[in-house]
Amino acid sequence: MAGEVAAAEVTGVKHLSSAEAAAEEEKLRLLREAVHALPVNAVKDLWSIGACVRCIFRLFGLHELMCSHPSLSISKWCDILEDVMRKKDGEFNEQSHQERSRETNFCKICLGILQFLYYDDTGTLLKKYSADDFAVVISELVKQQYQQIDSFSLEVSLPSSVTENDQAVWLYMKNKFRHELWFQEKAECQFISTKDILKLLVINPLQRLLGVKSSQSSFRVRLTYSHSDALTRDDVQDGNGGNKRRKTDKAGFTGDLKTTGESVTPHVESSDNHIVDGDGLTKVCPKESQDLSCNNLMAQLDKVGKPCCLTIHCCRSSTYIGGRYLKYSRNVSQTRWVIDDERMGEASVEEIIGGAILPIFQGDNYKFHAAGREDIDVRMLGTGRPFLVEIQNARQVPSEALIKEIERKINSLESHYVRVKNLRAVGIQGWDLMREGEAEKQKQYAALVWISRPVSDEDLQTISSLKELKVAQKTPIRVLHRRSPLEREKIIHWMQAERVSGSSQYFLLHLCTQAGTYIKEFVHGDFGRTQPSIGSILGCRTEILQLDVTDVKMDCFQEE
Repeated sequence: MAGEVAAAEVTGVKHLSSAEAAAEEEKLRLLREAVHALPVNAVKDLWSIGACVRCIFRLFGLHELMCSHPSLSISKWCDILEDVMRKKDGEFNEQSHQERSRETNFCKICLGILQFLYYDDTGTLLKKYSADDFAVVISELVKQQYQQIDSFSLEVSLPSSVTENDQAVWLYMKNKFRHELWFQEKAECQFISTKDILKLLVINPLQRLLGVKSSQSSFRVRLTYSHSDALTRDDVQDGNGGNKRRKTDKAGFTGDLKTTGESVTPHVESSDNHIVDGDGLTKVCPKESQDLSCNNLMAQLDKVGKPCCLTIHCCRSSTYIGGRYLKYSRNVSQTRWVIDDERMGEASVEEIIGGAILPIFQGDNYKFHAAGREDIDVRMLGTGRPFLVEIQNARQVPSEALIKEIERKINSLESHYVRVKNLRAVGIQGWDLMREGEAEKQKQYAALVWISRPVSDEDLQTISSLKELKVAQKTPIRVLHRRSPLEREKIIHWMQAERVSGSSQYFLLHLCTQAGTYIKEFVHGDFGRTQPSIGSILGCRTEILQLDVTDVKMDCFQEE
């Protein structure tokens, strides 16, 4: 008989083996023992004020037993509670059946959250009967949007009215039952917040359905409960406080729980209203000065008269793809360049690379970051320039095959404006790779230079003999509209000049400089704003006709 009862009470479990059935029977036996220890008068009282059965269990500290039965529907919890209470108190039966009708409405304490009763985005009222059923809703949404996840973190946001209700109920219980032995034997702050119970109820079923563990993951599932009746109390300060949004709710809770496979750790700040105990769960610790009367409790619980709206949002932290790019066109900017609604150049490195990566990763958006930049008319040759593409909320997880597909796609474009090399998936540490040596990095250039007189062998020797030349550069005139008017000291590490065959007034200048040196201004002098310059060294007018970057000396994204 006991086995039949156990099988009937565990909904959603079919064809249990004998060992599984025995384990379920043992769990239910422990559950019934725990329920048997509950005080009938307190249970009646909580039911009479509109508490759901899950709130009753958590108010008596039975969260572990409750979370070990995610497949039990709320009606089964009521059956278990009523059955045990009826055996302890014959009058409980009639009263409990009258109050059972409350389960068709919603809990005044958790606002239906622990009943899995909520309005969805379309305004439809939904009710899921067990934690398993609710976890199915979340897992199906995740699977629809994301093909691959290796872990997840669950975040919950609740209206402040839920925390206020938790406080009010605890104060009421403390005022009414503090002289009774069962209450004195309990810890001063003994019941768990609605937010923590919700996470504990859902986390294990969700792990099972998704096939991955909960951890401090880059993939986040966020449950946001909102309530129009609660907006004015929490989001806007009254009086002379203006309308600055509060960082914490009125109970002092801040942030969200960070869950791992075996534990739940809330990010909270200490306050007068709650504590965090050794198991990492948030427990309500009321202020003694607050009103403990039943009238005040009911006034608090009656503030909200309908369930919350639930929005389920999934998001993956940014995915980073790093590598080096080469630019072969003198009419392609690094980033999209528009002046007075007119596009400058044929394309941009940012759009070519980002436009190829985003569809493959199925992200929401992307950002392009590079180690420095070259002008639109300057080619990027040699080993290429390091870059990062940040893909926001990618649905696809980077793999070696996917990276190779992206590299092949970009390098086979008909335009041949841009190529990429050494592509790889990197974490947030990609930023560190980019920043390492950024200030100290060296760049090499090749420039075609014209001078106002014939080039002599002495000119070539003079230029090539200069090493570690210090140059003072004022902000160039061409960028003064967007840069601060400063004077910067830069170093030209070495130069080498060679003739251009067939022309007496042209030479090819190879040079290695400190990062941030304005090469064009170093050649022509910028009306004396760069000293010394090639023009001042040679004592004649000089102009730069073409410029290429031939090397960016940084360790990141080199050939492996």
